[in-house]
Amino acid sequence: MKTALTIAGSDSSGGAGIQADLKTMITNEVYGMSAITALTAQNTTGVKSILESTPEFLEDQLDMIFEDIVPDAVKIGMVSSSPLIKVIGNKLREFNAQNIVVDPVMVATSGSDLMKTEAVETLTGELFPIATLITPNIPEAEVLSGIKINNADDMEEAAKKINEQYGCSILLKGGHSVNDANDLLVKDGQIKWFKGDLVDNPNTHGTGCTLSSAIASNLAKGNDLDTSIKLAKDYLTKALESGLDLGNGRGPMNHAFKLTDKEKSVWFPLNL
Repeated sequence: MKTALTIAGSDSSGGAGIQADLKTMITNEVYGMSAITALTAQNTTGVKSILESTPEFLEDQLDMIFEDIVPDAVKIGMVSSSPLIKVIGNKLREFNAQNIVVDPVMVATSGSDLMKTEAVETLTGELFPIATLITPNIPEAEVLSGIKINNADDMEEAAKKINEQYGCSILLKGGHSVNDANDLLVKDGQIKWFKGDLVDNPNTHGTGCTLSSAIASNLAKGNDLDTSIKLAKDYLTKALESGLDLGNGRGPMNHAFKLTDKEKSVWFPLNL
């Protein structure tokens, strides 16, 4: 069985972070492992507080994982400080990690800041050079490129600039658009659009985590980058379309995605 590692924060509501990542990985039929960068007190409506792991503890987690079960792919999510980012970069280089997907989580879907300002420069310097793919959303791409994004042409300009500046492939997610959910891949200066329709669903908590984890899972299984993105995008769209609500009605609800494969049909909870 192929393996994937998520390096990210924990979401106490189970909808984003490592919880969403691990649910996504097992649903995509890879063995998931985690190294926790921070504990968060949050739910689908916002983040109340964050308690970071120490760099030493994060280093220990990564050592124990790579010394026993070497991951076939790595997804990196919320890392809110420079010392933690440096540990991740050093360890991934030391263990020659492959198929690295970096989701530069700077702002939660709810609008809460998740990354310290000084950590952004460290992130781009330490992790982008070793990334197979980065997956910023539109607000994050605006920070990385310095370009205000209002339309598809702006997306192309910003993604090209990020690809050229940092030398890594970029999937610029279009979910913040008002008319569609088209995502843009720029790889070695070449553009490819992945078309998608907006799904009328208010439950978007954790969608970025889910997409990047699904991409990493498919890379772990040996798919190329384009195929991995398409499979992951299809997976996320189906999860949103399923529309199963969980909760007590106080805020945005949760979903479950029904994976049907020949003789098996199982509901996997996903708080999206």
